[in-house]
Amino acid sequence: MDTNTETSNNTLQSISKNRPYAVVLYGATSFVGKITAHYLTEFLSNAKDASGANVTWAIAGRDEAKLNELQSELESKVDIIIANSNDSASLDEMTKQTQVIISTVGPYLKYGEPLIKSCSTNGTDYVDLTGEAIFIKDMMDKYQDAAKQSGARIVNSCGFDSIPSDLGVYFTQTKAEENFGEACDVIHMRVKAAKGGLSGGTIASMATIFEEVGKDKSRRKQVANPYLLNDDTDAPNVRQDNVSKPEYDSEHKRWLAPFVMASINTRIVHRSNQLLGYEYGRGFKYDEAMWMKDGVQGQLSSYALSAGLFGFATAMMITPSRELLSKHVLPKSGSGPSKEEQKNGYFDIRLFGQTAKKDTINTKVTGDKDPGYGSTSRMLAQAALCLAQDVSKETVGGGFWTPASAMGDQLLTRLEEHAGLSFEVVDH
Repeated sequence: MDTNTETSNNTLQSISKNRPYAVVLYGATSFVGKITAHYLTEFLSNAKDASGANVTWAIAGRDEAKLNELQSELESKVDIIIANSNDSASLDEMTKQTQVIISTVGPYLKYGEPLIKSCSTNGTDYVDLTGEAIFIKDMMDKYQDAAKQSGARIVNSCGFDSIPSDLGVYFTQTKAEENFGEACDVIHMRVKAAKGGLSGGTIASMATIFEEVGKDKSRRKQVANPYLLNDDTDAPNVRQDNVSKPEYDSEHKRWLAPFVMASINTRIVHRSNQLLGYEYGRGFKYDEAMWMKDGVQGQLSSYALSAGLFGFATAMMITPSRELLSKHVLPKSGSGPSKEEQKNGYFDIRLFGQTAKKDTINTKVTGDKDPGYGSTSRMLAQAALCLAQDVSKETVGGGFWTPASAMGDQLLTRLEEHAGLSFEVVDH
């Protein structure tokens, strides 16, 4: 690092540290926002060490009455900031007061850009839980230079999209290097088990993506590109496997079905590979799928799920059927799984890696809460705290990052110690 860059980063670090808040939770009254607010309150109130002690934070949004109601529910008092995505001055006032913004305001394609712009301009770090790859691509194209200039670290997809996949691959590759002296050139991720529910916000995000893809053919090409988020001039062009229909996994004796989140997770993993200097190799191959049972039951389940996903995607790309489903069938915005469902939820994903020399390594990533909400809120909060406390701007400068490339081992440790996640090597 040259002296001028180091001086600039030290200045940015000093400015950031002098702000009154370490973290501001924007969209605090959304479904996942409320869960995150309660988790942050509990975690920070009980923190005795550097992972969360003496952190000053605030909740933010556009509806003061709802924010006051949320504030009254929290175990300890937090400040309130009024800000609106339609009011750039209010966003700037908010982002200038904090080191890190947590955004739960989706669909991000509709509502996310003004906050990204404000953070990029004002040198404010940012995390969100978007699963919208085309949104990330749009924001990178528009604000990468501004974020680098201001020192803002923009880290998208810090929930179940895509931390288990991104850090799962990072962890697997780290262990492969330790054990074999080289990274895996192929990793297969399989969802062994997951229990949880969808919220209206998740459905709204999916509807927005399908609407965008349905009306713009160029978007379809973007969505199909596994290297959509690789913005280097010499991105790899290795053909990536994609489980888009029922397949049989003879090695593990299970049927496979498409995994709905593969389209964002795989893109994040490949961007991490780029940002880590292609530590996984330029020919690295990665795919995701859901495990079904063996035999006729597993085959039927695989075909049923595949057909259901295809039918849903097709219906959501056509305006009349999308509006019909959104109005009468799908969960409404602000709704989601109950506290009991969140508590009893879990996930178990497996990663199977192989090096060029045919050495193999198997790992698993588990979470002890509902993946989309109970676990996601914890991942999101710990990612924000990790940026604020563990990763200096000297180490990681401004720009668009991924969880693994920006926070790596520091975030992995936080998730294991404070978020109910576990990363481990397994025999099979």
